Amino acid sequence: MDNQQESYMTEETLIETVENQIADGEPKKVKETLMRLVMTGTPREEAIQWMACALAIEVSDVMLNDASFNETRYNKHLSALPNLDWMED
Repeated sequence: MDNQQESYMTEETLIETVENQIADGEPKKVKETLMRLVMTGTPREEAIQWMACALAIEVSDVMLNDASFNETRYNKHLSALPNLDWMED
């Protein structure tokens, strides 16, 4: 992974991106996921970190495989939170 790819994958950048998605309301599943996790007792900061993990998988796939962002898979991973088993795939 080169420096440019690493800059896209920093925790800070991923969290900032998730925060921007929440603010923009796109994709809708991001805000829904945050609300669901917080309403079930997950601290907001922890929920955002979990969501950043789901985003990291998509960014990694785009960068490493020259693929398109897969919103369907991203949404599936968001729906599975707080279960992180999909990270082992």
